[in-house]
Amino acid sequence: MQGMWASERRLTAIGRTALSMPAKQAMVDRQLVPGVTVLDYGCGRGGDVRSLTQMQFNASGWDPVYRPEGPVVPADVVLLTYVLNIIEDPEERLQTLKRAWELAGTVLVVSTRLTWEKNKVKGEEFADGVLTSRQTFQHLFGASELRKLVQEVTGARCVSAAPGVVYAFKSDEARIAFLARRIVPDAEWLASDDTTSAITAVVDYMEHRGRLPRLEEMPQQLAELLGHLNGSDLQRLVRRSADPGKVTDGVNRSTLTTLLFLAVELFHGRGPFGTLPLSVQLDVRACFSSYLEACKRADRLLLKLRDDIYVRGAMRASKVGKLTPTALYVHRRAVDSMPTVLRLYEHCAAIAAGRPADWTVVKLRHDGRAVSWLDYPEFDTDPHPKLVSSYSVELRSLDTSYISYADSANRPLLHRKHEFLHPEDLDVPKYRRLTDAEVRAGLYERPHLIGTESGWEAELNRCGRTLRGHRLVRAVGTADVPSPRRE
Repeated sequence: MQGMWASERRLTAIGRTALSMPAKQAMVDRQLVPGVTVLDYGCGRGGDVRSLTQMQFNASGWDPVYRPEGPVVPADVVLLTYVLNIIEDPEERLQTLKRAWELAGTVLVVSTRLTWEKNKVKGEEFADGVLTSRQTFQHLFGASELRKLVQEVTGARCVSAAPGVVYAFKSDEARIAFLARRIVPDAEWLASDDTTSAITAVVDYMEHRGRLPRLEEMPQQLAELLGHLNGSDLQRLVRRSADPGKVTDGVNRSTLTTLLFLAVELFHGRGPFGTLPLSVQLDVRACFSSYLEACKRADRLLLKLRDDIYVRGAMRASKVGKLTPTALYVHRRAVDSMPTVLRLYEHCAAIAAGRPADWTVVKLRHDGRAVSWLDYPEFDTDPHPKLVSSYSVELRSLDTSYISYADSANRPLLHRKHEFLHPEDLDVPKYRRLTDAEVRAGLYERPHLIGTESGWEAELNRCGRTLRGHRLVRAVGTADVPSPRRE
């Protein structure tokens, strides 16, 4: 990995006391699970290797400076973490990526620093990057540039797991299983300790999924509790107990979720029926006359995503979210309640450029195709939460951008929080009461002034109001400011 360019690569190695972001993402995405072997290729000082070993993973690392000894042993999962961006020679970059791919048995996890970090990298232009005063090199990647490079070298269809993190899978089955976990929710089984409660758990599954589960889909304990019943007896007991209306709702839900998955899969390269996870195969059989019919309907859904009129209509018809003249804004808790074409819109952006780990509200632009994930970490506790960061992807060009407001003295903030949520969200009444009180106090009469912290504070002072949690009260020592009379 060390070529003739001789920059001080060793100085870029960070001493970690916790898992790196890419390793954490791989754990969240269940790429790092008990039993797999892990190789950190270019491990630097070995922080991830130590952390993974402490977590009982069979992890090893190799680095040309800090761990050059011993053979490099292939592993199920290979981590190539912030290595490509410090290599000056583009050809060496390709060879390093190729070697990491050869060592991976199941999946290669590639991560690099991205272009939005350029303000953190000071130095002179050198080759296709920057040479710092410490003689370290950085090539900052665009999100789409990284995904394209990994695809070209590996020959595999790659998925952006997060900004700056790309997965390259050795098999289509593994890639499709990953996509399915992101789109088709895992079953949440009710606790069971006897036959009666086990049957209740199966009834609950059927009402949520719209079909009976196969034995292979059940938790082992549940399957053992029901082992003495034959299939027809179990079906009769469950169908007798299930609410027909809930089962119908479950069928509709599974139908839409399956269409969403198949549309995303086409966007990313659809495989044959046999490569689908078992639960998805069973959903297809339960909800459609054939896999061909399901694929055709999913194809039509993907085509609708290109239709501006259809997308705008879906946004207007959405039961969740705040619609503005340019975009629909939806809280994270309400995203799954958007029309399916809008869920597809968000998923396509996430697969193309990576969905950030921290976000609160998604913005779907209806003039063109662009998605932004906005982070308001204090949404639930702050009556007017402040924006901390925004990560955006333009779907036609796959250009990405990131803006941090963490150090800003006058951050954008939100009003009318209830509009971003599902109407049945438990917090909606509290947020709506606050909005109503603010409207009565005249705080929204100058909407062009209240979008930032300083403007909002000025309007609170003008109206003689202050906030105590999610309650609007009169400020001490101020008289009421009457609102203009409206006829």
